[in-house]
Amino acid sequence: MTDTDATAGKLTGHCLCGAVTVALEPARPHIEACHCDMCRRWCGGAYLAVPAGTDTTITGEEHVTRYRSSDWAERGFCSRCGSNLFYRFLPTGSCSFLAGLFDDVGDMQLGEQIFIDEKPDYYDFAQDTPRKTGAEVIAEARAAGFDFD
Repeated sequence: MTDTDATAGKLTGHCLCGAVTVALEPARPHIEACHCDMCRRWCGGAYLAVPAGTDTTITGEEHVTRYRSSDWAERGFCSRCGSNLFYRFLPTGSCSFLAGLFDDVGDMQLGEQIFIDEKPDYYDFAQDTPRKTGAEVIAEARAAGFDFD
């Protein structure tokens, strides 16, 4: 059996050492990329993630360490092997999990890039996707009622 359960649409994956496993139903049928300075420091490049729906299970929670990276977000990683696991937007509780945790994401493609204005010149993605600047992302969040001041 692969890490994709085609009948349920669930993805399963794990950290490098296998102490933490994740099963989720994607919230959207694509992978998202964040190029912000913080994500690049955390990942060593763009943060490539699968947005999680409401049906998400994490096992090995005792090995998950959470780091509050801003007033509105936390990031999780495995305390045993150091694998980055997820980004969680605190006001809504929504999470996205690193795409690399999953051995098989089916036919998911890169669907959106955010904080494109912070992307360095040393890499580019070939896919033609919607690209939003940091100001556009923050403006959309403010319009939805979130405050970042």
